[in-house]
Amino acid sequence: MTQLETYISANEGRFLEELKDWLRIPSISTLPEHAGDVRRAAEFAAEQLRQIGFDKVQLIETQGHPLVYGEWLKESGKPTLLAYGHYDVQPVDPVELWDSPPFEPTVRGDNLYCRGACDDKGQTMLVLKAMESLVRVNGHLPVNVRVLLEGEEEAGGEAIEHYVRTYPERLQCDTAFICDTGMPSQEIPALVYGLRGITYTEVEVREPNETCIPASSAA
Repeated sequence: MTQLETYISANEGRFLEELKDWLRIPSISTLPEHAGDVRRAAEFAAEQLRQIGFDKVQLIETQGHPLVYGEWLKESGKPTLLAYGHYDVQPVDPVELWDSPPFEPTVRGDNLYCRGACDDKGQTMLVLKAMESLVRVNGHLPVNVRVLLEGEEEAGGEAIEHYVRTYPERLQCDTAFICDTGMPSQEIPALVYGLRGITYTEVEVREPNETCIPASSAA
C-alpha cells in the first residue's frame, strides 16, 4: 500500500469514532430548543479544521446559526478550491419508526445509521479526513482550500446566502466542491455536476357553485 493508504487504514477506526461523536450532537436547525446543539456541532467542525492545520478557523456569527470557516492558502501558484457542506440535520419525528435511536450511531451490516450520517455530516467528514490524511502524509494539500460549512441548510439557508452576497471577496476560488451529494452504490461512485432547488407550491381547488354554467353548455 502507499503511505496514504497506510495512514487511512491505520486511522480508519478513529475516523469512524470522530464521525460518531459528531453525529451524536442533535443539531436540528429548525427547532429553537436545539440552538445550543447546533452551535456545538459547529464548534466540533471548527476543531476538526484546526487539527488538520487550517488557518483563520472561526465561527461566523449570523442572525441564525453560525457558519464555520477555515482556509489553507499555503500553496503559492496553485488553484483554490472552496469546499461547502452543512452540519445541521432534519428533525427525527416520528421517532417510533426508527429501528435505533436517531442520535445514537448504529452499525448494521456495512451501513452506519444515524440522523446526519448521509446528510450531511458523513459526506463532510469524509472530505475533512481526506484532507487530514493528505496533510499528515505529504505535509501539505495539493491545492489551496477554503472551507465554508453552514448550519441552516435544512432551514432555508438565509444566513449563508446573505454572507456570500455580502462578502464575495472572502470566498474567491477557482472551483467549488459540494460535500452533499450521493452515489448509486458502494461500487459505483458518482461525480455530480448539477444541482437543482426546490419550489413549494400550494394548490387550492374549489368546487363550482350552483350558479356555474356547465362547460358542455357554455357555448
